[in-house]
Amino acid sequence: MLSAAGLAVTPVTPAAAADTPTVTTRYGQLRGTAGQTADDYLGIPYAAPPVGGLRWKPPAAPGHWSGVRDATRPGNPCMQTGSSTPWGDLAGPGTPSEDCLYLNVHTPAERSLRDRPVMVWLHGGGFTIGSGTFYDGGKLAARGDVVVVTLNYRLGAFGYLAHPGLAGESPEGVSGNYGLLDQQAALRWVRQNIAAFGGDPGNVTVFGESAGGGSVCQHLVSPRATGLFDRAVAQSGCGFPLPTQESQQRTGASWADSLGCADVACLRAKPAGELLSAAQSPTARWVPNVDGRILPLQITDALEQGRFHHVPVLQGTTADEGRLTVASTYDLAGRRLTPAGYPVAVRALYGDRADAILARYPLSDHGSPAEALGAILTDSQFACPQSRTAELMADHTRSYQYEFADRGAMDHLNLPVGFPLGAPHGSEIRYVFGGVSGTPAQNALADRMLAYWTNFAHTGVPYAVGAPRWHQYPKVQVLAPEAITASTTFPQDHECDLWLPSDHADRTGA
Repeated sequence: MLSAAGLAVTPVTPAAAADTPTVTTRYGQLRGTAGQTADDYLGIPYAAPPVGGLRWKPPAAPGHWSGVRDATRPGNPCMQTGSSTPWGDLAGPGTPSEDCLYLNVHTPAERSLRDRPVMVWLHGGGFTIGSGTFYDGGKLAARGDVVVVTLNYRLGAFGYLAHPGLAGESPEGVSGNYGLLDQQAALRWVRQNIAAFGGDPGNVTVFGESAGGGSVCQHLVSPRATGLFDRAVAQSGCGFPLPTQESQQRTGASWADSLGCADVACLRAKPAGELLSAAQSPTARWVPNVDGRILPLQITDALEQGRFHHVPVLQGTTADEGRLTVASTYDLAGRRLTPAGYPVAVRALYGDRADAILARYPLSDHGSPAEALGAILTDSQFACPQSRTAELMADHTRSYQYEFADRGAMDHLNLPVGFPLGAPHGSEIRYVFGGVSGTPAQNALADRMLAYWTNFAHTGVPYAVGAPRWHQYPKVQVLAPEAITASTTFPQDHECDLWLPSDHADRTGA
């Protein structure tokens, strides 16, 4: 049945009269917090603490406990530093720690006669910062009639160090990707335990943004994720290239040498704080790697070959992804990008290609040098790569693409920048999670987006009563407060023939 807001809902019965909701998982009982519209269960261990000998090992099963475990406070965020952003401290509450493999479950307060779809959120933060607790899933759960799970996963050097010594310990001869394995362990926990919370283990949507969106697409091509989810949503992160196992191991060995460590035993003996400080090295890149096992291929190569889990996928970008990077690099750092500095910046980023790029993005087409550079970053790093992955997936499954285009989405922050931020990277998240309090048009857009996302979790089709129909790729749903429209010119609008292989232009007419 449908609610007045156009959300798919299941019949419900009044919640049981209890001050503290309690559930029983396969590891023991949990006591959460009852709310007016949603119940919260926080700080649930989904794996053993990855400390001591478990540092840089695949996640191990959590221990059992006796009695009723308190689940009213979040677990520690994972080791990180410098997580302050315009949105706040992405680490959320608590002190960063290696003992951090915890998740949170948010359920509608009303009991349901049927199990609800489950939405598992993978947070962003460049694989180095962030936590699941930073995102409150209660509104999304209550308004979308879903069970929402947020989680922490190992970050930085703790989550993505590849090293020959670690590969030597592995039965498969690979290393790194521990953060991805954490996410998969959490998804297995969901399959095994979420029914206790009223969730349907046979209807799980994995969704994430930025590094979390990239992780979603990595799980789509990972054989280890087989059977762990039924739908996928990748926000601003699908398809970026990853280093090889060999290159990451070389980088990891060099990093270990800088710490005076020739072997893994030395690294495991180092205090976590020392490793965290050393991980800030500008030569290190803490990201997943293509190891041939967990990630057998680059994302686009796997998609081209059809070697991915053929579940329905919803993915997209924001209209001005790159402007936040420009603001952080210039305005928020106390300087401004000038007209004279614009070509210098482009040449520093793109080398021999700069002249061709500058010809496509002349200053006269943009309101300021910052907006021009932001357009280049938006198209090259986000819009066109994600358009490519949506196209490749469409050959095998239902593929839906969007562009979030509320140009006033960040105005409430009043950031000290000298150009309009528009709809930058990350600005759509609060619209999905039900955290918007803006103009009537913005509130209406947020309601429709929450309905699109949660009905996709319910049915595999994004829809909302009273909102325009969302067509599959190659049409792109443009989500703006003025109107929601279907674009047929997305690749042309973002100069994708400049940024993508020629076969993409041939197929899309770009």
